[in-house]
Amino acid sequence: MPSSPTLVLAVHGSAVPAAAATVGRLCDAVEAMSGVRPVVGHLDIQRPSLGQALDHLAQAARERAVVVPLLLGNGFHRTIDIPALVAKPRPLPVSLTAGLAGEQDIALALYGRLREAESLAGGGRADAVVVASAGSSRDGGNDGARTAVAQLHTLLEAERGTVPVLPAYCSAAEPTVPDTVQRLRDAGYRRVAVATHLLAPGRFTRALAGVGAWAVAEPLADHPRVARVVLRRYEAAVRSEVRVVGVAG
Repeated sequence: MPSSPTLVLAVHGSAVPAAAATVGRLCDAVEAMSGVRPVVGHLDIQRPSLGQALDHLAQAARERAVVVPLLLGNGFHRTIDIPALVAKPRPLPVSLTAGLAGEQDIALALYGRLREAESLAGGGRADAVVVASAGSSRDGGNDGARTAVAQLHTLLEAERGTVPVLPAYCSAAEPTVPDTVQRLRDAGYRRVAVATHLLAPGRFTRALAGVGAWAVAEPLADHPRVARVVLRRYEAAVRSEVRVVGVAG
């Protein structure tokens, strides 16, 4: 019987040690749910790189790999960088899935982290929410962030009535997070919370601590709902041979 394809998580990478620990907890959750232990390939800073991870699997004579981009948007890494690395000729068929953008489970993870942050801030509810995303200058690169904002707004409206839920970005796009938080405070909102639409600790999450918000939520990668999205992407690819893009060498 053929072995299960290797699940490869394409992760941005960070010099912050807590980022690797967060991704490790995600891998633990995926393995606990499915028995499949992900291999991690990084797009920047850390090793192994995604290309190295795939080459190692090819050298180990694995039958197939499924790459799941651990990304919340469809910017350069998702649309250019990862497809080019996956398509490199190697003796390993590789399937590339969609990233995590647009999934309701991402909005539910945002909501869960927001509630945790509200509790740590002393309880009660935020009277305004800023959804802080990494940001992209590419066409469509911020669509995942916009979808998350709309989905979170719907969840909060059902729970607590009308609450402003605004998008903001840490780089490459506007409005910025500090400007959006300040705009809400100037408008009279006193409990402005940041819902962190980021996956792991890094320079962006560090910067969020200084934006003057009443509460700042933790990033999302080790939330159980993110593990569920990863597994759905992987299992759909395993069931289908249509999207195999590796080239036998």
